[in-house]
Amino acid sequence: MLERKEVPENLKWKLTDVFESDEAWDEEYKKVEETYAEYDFDAFKGKLSNKVDLLACLRLTDEISRRLERLYLYAHMRHDEDLRISKYTSKHARISALFPQIFARLSFVDPELTSLDEKVLQDFIADPDFADYDYKLRSVLKSKAHVLSEAEERLLALGSDVMGDFQSVFSMLNNANLNLPMAKLNGEETQMSHGTYGVVLHSENREERKEWFEKYYQAYINLIDSIAQTYFSNVKKDVFYKTVRNFASCKDMALHNEDVDGIVYENLIESVHGALPLMHDYISTRKKVLGLEGQHLYDVHMPLVADADIKISFEEAYELVIEGLAPLGKEYQELLRMGKEKGWIDVCENEGKRCGAYSAGIYDVHPYVLLNYQPTTTDVFTIAHEMGHALHTYKSVQAQPYSKASYTIFLAEIASTVNEVLLLKHLYKTSTDINFKKYLLNYYMDMFRATLFRQTQFAEFEQIAHARAEAGEALTKENLSEVYYQLNKDYYGDGVIHDPQIAYEWARIPHFYNSFYVYKYATGIVSALSIVKRILSEGESAVKDYFEFLSSGGCTDPVSILQKAGVDLTTKAPFEAAMQEFKDTLEEFKSLL
Repeated sequence: MLERKEVPENLKWKLTDVFESDEAWDEEYKKVEETYAEYDFDAFKGKLSNKVDLLACLRLTDEISRRLERLYLYAHMRHDEDLRISKYTSKHARISALFPQIFARLSFVDPELTSLDEKVLQDFIADPDFADYDYKLRSVLKSKAHVLSEAEERLLALGSDVMGDFQSVFSMLNNANLNLPMAKLNGEETQMSHGTYGVVLHSENREERKEWFEKYYQAYINLIDSIAQTYFSNVKKDVFYKTVRNFASCKDMALHNEDVDGIVYENLIESVHGALPLMHDYISTRKKVLGLEGQHLYDVHMPLVADADIKISFEEAYELVIEGLAPLGKEYQELLRMGKEKGWIDVCENEGKRCGAYSAGIYDVHPYVLLNYQPTTTDVFTIAHEMGHALHTYKSVQAQPYSKASYTIFLAEIASTVNEVLLLKHLYKTSTDINFKKYLLNYYMDMFRATLFRQTQFAEFEQIAHARAEAGEALTKENLSEVYYQLNKDYYGDGVIHDPQIAYEWARIPHFYNSFYVYKYATGIVSALSIVKRILSEGESAVKDYFEFLSSGGCTDPVSILQKAGVDLTTKAPFEAAMQEFKDTLEEFKSLL
């Protein structure tokens, strides 16, 4: 694997667009620290019922946030380039600590706003001068029962850095301390890595898949006591916050924080459970096509069609993505080209680099994308996925003021999944190779398995784990693994051998440290399927509606924003349509066998 300095410059992101140098970051950090350490925030106390003072306070908060976000973005991405470099670990820790130190001194704002008479808040909401903050103020009205006193809010703000550090602990365990061993790859002993593990699971060499699967999970089993305690501590943190903020459950708190109607979550769980026989049928079909007497979990990632994987360079893959997203119009395609040419993307895996992929963006700088590109179909789709995030951010920042530019996590996975589905349908439509068509159908069904069914399985695990902790039960490596193992049986059915190692899969999922995040991947694909159907059938008018969605940021509640694109998740219709799409795809695949 390459060291960072060996990666070509054109395959690295351009972080000088955030800060020209580490020294420039240090200078801005010092200015921010000194400026706001001495600022008299108390001058606003008791005055937020006054229009002039409230506007000044809200605008000051925006100014502080923008400067802190820029500092954080640079430190975060430099740290992710190579987790072994201590100076970036230090910068990341310093800015992470500065956030709560400053905002603890503004902890009086929400309690004071909440204490205002409802009519005063309604008048502010109706005032054109508060147009940038009307949704924030409407949210304040909804949160009256969950905001504490000024002193209590200050204590919570001061403790947020410590209370939120479990994700960092898991990241160090998962990247720096996992100690993955050597394993055979194409017959040669190779150092295992997160990125290569995914590649091997898609390979045709069953013995190597088995070896990597067993050794990979053994590495987590070796750390299972530490990981279990870290996860339990994270859940206890959630229970603490739901208790002090007077929510019925951690799930209710998470949904409230994103202003999402609980019926959406219920619709998802009910629809997925109703479609589990389809999932079992798909798994059994895989077993039949592969001709396996016994199908193991390390077999379910292998393509059902041999020699049909897309193995192309990053340059070729990126052009293919641009071509596949043509239904979104020339403007969208040009934005994709701009992102690649202007240094938004960090492409290659290197020693010490954070695994996986993500998009990150702030208001004052263009978005960034981290990849660990490998020449597989999965990674071609990852390009489309992450650039969907990036351009969602870009369009929202263009159209919205700072206070409304950030969309919630609930909306975050929709644009990315729209890109994936459009790319897949383009490839299927333009191919004349029956073998490749079967491959794409298999890939599409695996999208359902991984993004809809698997993420809902994760969401159920989180719900069960939190409910047990809420009831006062300790979470241990034994009961967590028992719950997960049973869920795996429920979701995958009898068409697969449930290898004992899979009981520990929960221990390697980083999203579990951002609680009740994963279900939004599932609602994301449900929403994306409806949007794609409209775009391909209605054309320009549907694209216009979709661009309005992309440009809406967080201007109102996310369910209403999604309705701009023609999707209403408070009804069963989008979920039923998604399950029908899965059923139709499975039947079409069977017809080609």
